[in-house]
Amino acid sequence: MVTTFDELLTSDGTPRHPALSECLSSLSAEVLAERQRHAEEELLEKGITFAVYGHNDGNEKIWPFDVVPRPISWDEWASIEAGLKQRIRALNLFLDDVYGAGQIFKDGVVPEDLVKSAKTYRPECIGFRPPGGVWTHVVGTDLVRNHDGTIYVLEDNLRCPSGVSYVLENREIMKRVLPEVFYGSTIASIEDYPERLLDALLKTAPSASSSTPTAVVLTPGVYNSAYFEHSFLAQQMGIELVNGTDLFVDRRDVVWMKTTHGPQRVDVIYRRIDDDFLDPEAFRPDSMLGVPGLMRAYRSGNVTLANAPGTGVADDKAVYRYVPEIIRYYLNENAILENVPTYLCSEPDQCRYVLSNLDKLVVKPTNESGGYGILMGPQASQAERDQCAESIRKDPRNYIAQPMLTLSTVPTVLNRSLAPRHVDLRPFILFGEDVFVLPGGLTRVALKEGSMIVNSSQGGGSKDTWVLLRDTPFARLHRP
Repeated sequence: MVTTFDELLTSDGTPRHPALSECLSSLSAEVLAERQRHAEEELLEKGITFAVYGHNDGNEKIWPFDVVPRPISWDEWASIEAGLKQRIRALNLFLDDVYGAGQIFKDGVVPEDLVKSAKTYRPECIGFRPPGGVWTHVVGTDLVRNHDGTIYVLEDNLRCPSGVSYVLENREIMKRVLPEVFYGSTIASIEDYPERLLDALLKTAPSASSSTPTAVVLTPGVYNSAYFEHSFLAQQMGIELVNGTDLFVDRRDVVWMKTTHGPQRVDVIYRRIDDDFLDPEAFRPDSMLGVPGLMRAYRSGNVTLANAPGTGVADDKAVYRYVPEIIRYYLNENAILENVPTYLCSEPDQCRYVLSNLDKLVVKPTNESGGYGILMGPQASQAERDQCAESIRKDPRNYIAQPMLTLSTVPTVLNRSLAPRHVDLRPFILFGEDVFVLPGGLTRVALKEGSMIVNSSQGGGSKDTWVLLRDTPFARLHRP
């Protein structure tokens, strides 16, 4: 029988983090349930929301949050942090090569046709190098822990990763509704993320920019699922939140923002719009969300786009299979964080194995996100597996398969009691002159019993993530 890794207790019941466990054990289930109610009321009052498209009860939902935190020891975090920094350095070099010399293809490390057949590959970016050589300014990497304690990278998110606003808000709510759990624990600070994000963005401004470059957050608008995050980050960074209609490109291929005081030049755009909709002149001509001529300004070196267009090719789930080789190729190092073993349905032998073992595997589309399109083979019906098999045969390049992992659990408040629920972790990484990894990240929790789908769009919730620092004079002790 496969056991489950408990993030708070060892297999013999010994607390992994004694101070936290002692504090939680002193609180009755009724008290925790009451604090949970207070947290939900505060989320409602503050309007902390996300959108689920096509939901029967309406699109806008209050952010689901659980008051029991997910702790990580400092020693374990140090290894995770090193692995994430290694991974993002290698993937940035990979993108530079893919749209540049293509040496990794010539050396036979990654199949060229696999990369160039990705839906997120952008021929428009060939021969272009973004300011500072930075393609991936902001990254969210999804990690999971299997039943044996091994931490795996489940996927990379290099386009417009969402969730960091909820990381910051989760911490603030925790300090207000359950302050006593902080005592006795020294927790890594996360409050300076907006300042670090703005600094990372401004440092990649084009060389032609003034000494005080202007950055903006470009949003698709209020109906986007992550609009709360767009407005939150703009407010926290002290920069303008703009729609596509607020910007224009002049004849010199310079981007300007419309203001009540006249046009203001824009040097850096933290864009939260997918590549397809960025510029109707370069991508989808029917886009009403982007800025006509934006790619001309970008290729002319007059504006920085974060993240750069074309980065999605490096988080394609088929390309993911080659990330350990990519790390070894560019950095001459073995990967610190392991990949989940992955079968490529584009490879005939591997495809035959997948089709013969759908009842044992998790099948994923290579370019979907949010938990959509996934087949959990062991939990699926025969009809669902048959439908998946048909989809694979029609378009094998669009599917990969992986063994079904048993994700670790954290106690979660449900119906005035505590019950274990499966979790993952999305740390956020800023890349530029240096690499910064926000301590902790977004712990997502599957609120349905037995479910391994943690995405909020699929009924998942979230937790505050604690990186527990050693007791040093430099450690910042959180006190509510």
